[in-house]
Amino acid sequence: MKREEEFVSSKLARFTDRVVSLAQKAVVGEPDPTFQEGEDGYADWVIVAIHGLREYLDHTYRRLLDVLHEMHGIVAQLDLTVADLPDFTTVCTRKQDLEMRIWRVLLRLSAELHDLGDVQAIDATGMDRIAASQHYAKRTNYTFEAVKTTLLSDCETGAILDIHCSMKQPHDSQIGWQMVKRNLDKLNILTADKGYDWWLLRQRLRAEGVKPVIKHRECGWHGIANNILQDDTIYHQRSNAESTFFALRRKYGEIVRARTWFGQFRELVLKCAVRNIELSVSHL
Repeated sequence: MKREEEFVSSKLARFTDRVVSLAQKAVVGEPDPTFQEGEDGYADWVIVAIHGLREYLDHTYRRLLDVLHEMHGIVAQLDLTVADLPDFTTVCTRKQDLEMRIWRVLLRLSAELHDLGDVQAIDATGMDRIAASQHYAKRTNYTFEAVKTTLLSDCETGAILDIHCSMKQPHDSQIGWQMVKRNLDKLNILTADKGYDWWLLRQRLRAEGVKPVIKHRECGWHGIANNILQDDTIYHQRSNAESTFFALRRKYGEIVRARTWFGQFRELVLKCAVRNIELSVSHL
């Protein structure tokens, strides 16, 4: 039992070390001092790292800060003392102030921790949201109960390369190209289901040197023939994207808890980055 506890602690320490390092890189320029008196307060990278720990440990803001008060070694990795830890309200509020760019850079850096395979997959699902008040729903045109979430992931490592979130219901093929063109340098073979069956998407992928393995809609003999000629071994690796969604829900929760749409997007990007970091430290 003691050995198991030491392993868990060691894994948490490795995770903290990596999330701190990536959080500092995600903030452009030299990392600010951890804490400064006055208006500057806590550096952005400290807030990002604490949110990474909160997601990893699956605690509420208040519970996380209570736990950190008993974890002197982990707090030291944040270059803080227990007495210097921020209030949970500060951690919660500062998250909304940070630009979306920082969270996306964190995700990109976390994906770079992995040696990617030859096949990547794209797939979409809905992530449930907590119920909002009728006043908020009316004011923000809050019409769907789930955030449409599209992931671009590596089939060999399970690393999440990119994420797209939408409150509406855009067509999968349009989202697909938007995500693909941001990640062309990471793609070799892209596999996807019939929702991404668009001739222009295939044409664009081939023009960029990426092999599309995308299922055709079987509306006629042309679609059936193309599916027969397709490499099923590669196509069936697409199921790894579904496994990634399942693992994301099981480990980090099935419900997006932020009240605002931009808060929900940040929450989902952070979940993906934390999963990438956790996968990387699990293999050490």
